[in-house]
Amino acid sequence: MSNSRLHIGIFGRQNTGKSSLINLLTSQETAIVSDIPGTTTDPVKKSVEILGIGPVVLVDTAGIDDAGELGRKRVNKSLEAIKKVDCAVLLIAGNQFGQYELDLIRYFEKFSTPYLILHNKSDISKIAALTKTAIAHHSKATVIDFSAKDPGDSDKIIDSLKEIIPRDREQNKTLIGDLVKPKDLVLLVTPIDSEAPEGRLILPQNQTIRDALDNDCITIVVKDTGLDGFLELGIKPALTITDSQVFGYVAERIPESVPLTSFSILFARQKGDFEAYLQGTPYISKLKDGDNVLVLESCTHQTSCEDIGRVKIPKLLRKFTGKKLSFTFVSGLSEIAPPPPLPGEAYALVVQCGGCMVTRKQLINRMKSFMEKDVPVTNYGMALAYMNGIFERATRMFNNHESDTHAIHTP
Repeated sequence: MSNSRLHIGIFGRQNTGKSSLINLLTSQETAIVSDIPGTTTDPVKKSVEILGIGPVVLVDTAGIDDAGELGRKRVNKSLEAIKKVDCAVLLIAGNQFGQYELDLIRYFEKFSTPYLILHNKSDISKIAALTKTAIAHHSKATVIDFSAKDPGDSDKIIDSLKEIIPRDREQNKTLIGDLVKPKDLVLLVTPIDSEAPEGRLILPQNQTIRDALDNDCITIVVKDTGLDGFLELGIKPALTITDSQVFGYVAERIPESVPLTSFSILFARQKGDFEAYLQGTPYISKLKDGDNVLVLESCTHQTSCEDIGRVKIPKLLRKFTGKKLSFTFVSGLSEIAPPPPLPGEAYALVVQCGGCMVTRKQLINRMKSFMEKDVPVTNYGMALAYMNGIFERATRMFNNHESDTHAIHTP
């Protein structure tokens, strides 16, 4: 199941009713409800359908006031989840609003996470005027008094959630819609190697085919070994999209007049800060002996001798630069540790995968700390295009489109 669904995080102290809220929103016993503190430990994802919003992933987090060494680890995981959700709910109860809530608000604002504040258990104790005043002093968020035991309260919560869903969730979802027109022929070149899943295409290829069909294009899919046979038919595509691993091979065969890019570059434009990638990619030529390059994979998978992130890109970077480089690899959305003290004091370059399995918010916040420190960033497709000498060609078509509508610029 794709992580591109809207992610909504539920945050608050223990026993404020986070799991009960999830059950209210989904109209079913989706989460375990208990009066015992600490029932929810690590953040738990629930893929559900919320009437009026659609398919979402609800992220149920541990109580922000969890105590002890293990409790602190749970709290840290809850705070880490803020970077990965599109919007959030801060849940309070019993008119408790203090430092725990202020810390959450600070994190929401730090990572540009829109949020609601919900006061639960109104059937026992309604929100007090003093609580409302305290909240208003620190936050402009919508505040709702409700009871998770009252099904009628779900509508006002859902209506308020719809108001804070980031607009870019609804905008610019297309990968190629602004690059083509109906009836255009789109050629997809998809190598099948040991990294390809058995009996199916990888997710970026699947999503690009669907996007082409959604935009009423004619789609032709060939393996790299079948490209020459297709070109012998004399059919000129309006756009060619290739797997980054065969960029050089495809570029030699596709006429210069045909726009050419890669699946990974399309995802970089849709989900990442495209301008930052454009500016960071040429730094490849400035890498020095001893530099440490961080390679970020957004999903976890078994590796092989043909793995693009762990084998091919490091090998090509060493060959292209002629430098002795070190590499650090991080899979999934795991916390990124600082680089080892040797050979370098910091990462010299960050190379991010296309991010097909994560949300735009997750990818942006993953790169944010590096961009704030002026660490150059690039992605698989753009790095491979650069090392194949076709970086300008692979990104040229986007110069005529407002790529900044696809990018979130960090301060």
